[in-house]
Amino acid sequence: MINVTASSFFAGIGGTCIGFEQAGVKVIWANEKDENACKTYKENRKNTELVQKDIRELSIDEIPDTQILIAGFPCQAFSIAGKRGGFNDERGLLFFDLLKIIKAKKNDVIFLENVKNLENHDKGKTLKIIINKLNEIGYHVRYKVLNTMEYGNVPQNRERIYIVGFLDEQSFNKFEFPKKQKLSRKIKDIINLSDKKEDIFYYKKYKMYNEIKNIITRQDTLYQWRRKYVRENKSNVCPALTANMGTGGHNVPLVLDNYDIRKLTPEECLAFQGFPSDFKFPGTISQAESYKQSGNSVSVPVIKKIAKNIISAISE
Repeated sequence: MINVTASSFFAGIGGTCIGFEQAGVKVIWANEKDENACKTYKENRKNTELVQKDIRELSIDEIPDTQILIAGFPCQAFSIAGKRGGFNDERGLLFFDLLKIIKAKKNDVIFLENVKNLENHDKGKTLKIIINKLNEIGYHVRYKVLNTMEYGNVPQNRERIYIVGFLDEQSFNKFEFPKKQKLSRKIKDIINLSDKKEDIFYYKKYKMYNEIKNIITRQDTLYQWRRKYVRENKSNVCPALTANMGTGGHNVPLVLDNYDIRKLTPEECLAFQGFPSDFKFPGTISQAESYKQSGNSVSVPVIKKIAKNIISAISE
């Protein structure tokens, strides 16, 4: 296999970097401005140069030349969970700062990830602008919405849009997104229901316990407390994890283990994102921040599959 390098923007805690490296790509440089995300990234990825800086403050000279540029540019401006301001939101405008870098570096391949709602935001106009801008630079672009439970063999109902661009038209023509894969892994394959967790995760101390104990009765699915009622996941998978899990309250999915009703731990949330089992949060960040980071991250197995297909397209 050819030696392929990548640079990563809006790197978060490194989920996209892990997916690409599992596919054989060497991520040599990354950029992230959030201090806590950088702490987690450095805890787990000591061999990648990480620049903690706002992307708008980066100079082109400090960014290395790599074959692939990967970026999960901020999704809040397009998310259903947010206000969907799009390019009227400062976070949405960060795409144009990324575009300046893409235009200057002209990487062979670009890989972008965002929320599903980007596809239909502003009646499809936002995505059209993004693709047109990449076309103007010379990229041939494909995009597709993929669900983690259909393409990553991880039981989480998480739909994201993936955008891939190639400068070389021949490589573009060879590339295709991964094919659907039957989900074989179940919730019990991700979390150990016999493993007793710390008392802080259990719900017996909460006022709503008497209400939810008669509803949360199955161990083969997860539940969500929706302010006034409990929602059972009928598909027997984990609902889409979100950054809102870090805001307190009861946004974290609930499970009935062999001891009682509890919320998922931050590490279990990462497992539902397909992170390696040895990935860890540093002791210097709060539990709320750990939940936020896991919900803000990506589905590693889906990223890995796309990355493998990218390598195949540019290698042949």
